[in-house]
Amino acid sequence: MTLKTSSSEKTVEFGKKIASYLKKGDIIALQGPLAAGKTTLTKGIAEGLKVKDTITSPTFCIISEYEGSMPLYHMDVYRLDGAQDFINLGIDDMLYGNGVSIIEWSEKIMEELPKKTIVIRLKPEDDGTRTVEIDNWPYGTLE
Repeated sequence: MTLKTSSSEKTVEFGKKIASYLKKGDIIALQGPLAAGKTTLTKGIAEGLKVKDTITSPTFCIISEYEGSMPLYHMDVYRLDGAQDFINLGIDDMLYGNGVSIIEWSEKIMEELPKKTIVIRLKPEDDGTRTVEIDNWPYGTLE
């Protein structure tokens, strides 16, 4: 499924829509270059999950945990050297727990994620829009 968002606000709104479908145990692998909108989309998902905290990129702390209608585990693996570093974080309780996991820069660790992982690729376009490509979405149409 491929969609477009026309602004950061629309990307947040799209994240809220995604959140309305999510269930405990869902894993979202976000991919895209710097400034593609990964954290912006995560902000929308967090709002949709009724997270009250401000969502920031967890690049320097790697994992942030937020409470909402269900736990949200926001991970950024940009600074990791690879899959083994990811495994060493002890992330099983998050990936297979009672919340939703969102992993930015997931390209680096895809082989460690379950087959059911929802993959969302964001690509900024020259006209200011973002192309959003979603693979493995189990909940029907989002349009």
